[in-house]
Amino acid sequence: MLQSKKILAFYNNLKIPEGLPDGVGVLNPFTNDKVLKFNALFYQKYYTDNLKRTYLIGINPGRFGAGVTGIPFTDPIRLQEVLGIENDLDKKPELSSKFIFDLIDNIGSPELFFRSFHFTSVSPLGFVKNGKNLNYYDQKDLQDHLEPFMVNALWQQIKTIDTNRDIAFCLGQGKNFKYLEKLNRKHGFFDRVEPLPHPRWVMQYRLKRKDEFIALYGEKLHLHLNDLI
Repeated sequence: MLQSKKILAFYNNLKIPEGLPDGVGVLNPFTNDKVLKFNALFYQKYYTDNLKRTYLIGINPGRFGAGVTGIPFTDPIRLQEVLGIENDLDKKPELSSKFIFDLIDNIGSPELFFRSFHFTSVSPLGFVKNGKNLNYYDQKDLQDHLEPFMVNALWQQIKTIDTNRDIAFCLGQGKNFKYLEKLNRKHGFFDRVEPLPHPRWVMQYRLKRKDEFIALYGEKLHLHLNDLI
C-alpha cells in the first residue's frame, strides 16, 4: 500500500480517549469532509510512494495550522499559495507554518522535502481551553490521561507508515523533548531523538535570528534527504 493511503487511514480513524479533564476541548479537523478532501489531495500529491520518511515530531495541532487544515505545520495560506491546494478556509497565518515553509524553500522544494520527511506530533489531535490552544503537557492530568493514546498513535504510524527509525527530530527543546525522550526510552520508537528549536519559539522570540535557525535545521535534515530520481 502506498504511503499516502497509510497516512490517510491513520488520520481518518483517530479517536480521542473519553473522559478528558473538565474544560478541555478537542481539535479534531478530521471530522470535517473539507479537511479530509484537502488531506487526500496533499498526501496523494507528495506521498504516492513507499520511501522511508524521517519523522519531525511536534507538540499537537493548533487552532490556526493543523487544527484547521489537518496537515501538520500547514496553515490555509501555505496550503493554497505554496502547495497549490485551493481552499476556502479562513486565511489566517500561523507562525510555525511560516517558518517551516521558509525552511522548505531553503531546502529546495515541497517535492524534495515531503519525499524525505513526515510531520507528526506527540499528540496527533489538538486541544483548547477557554478559547485558547492547550498543549498536551500544559496540564499534568491531561498528559497522564492521554499517554496511552499518544503511545499507541506513534506505534500505529511507525508500524504502518514506512519509517526511518534510526532518528527522529523533536520540534521543541523543552517540555516536548523531555516527554518524548522519556517515552522513547521506555518504548523504543527510534534509536535516538534529536531536539530542534520549535518554529513558533523562533518566530516569537528569536525572529531576527530566523535565518540562522533555518540554516541549523537545514544542516541537520540534509543528511536525511531522499534524493530526487
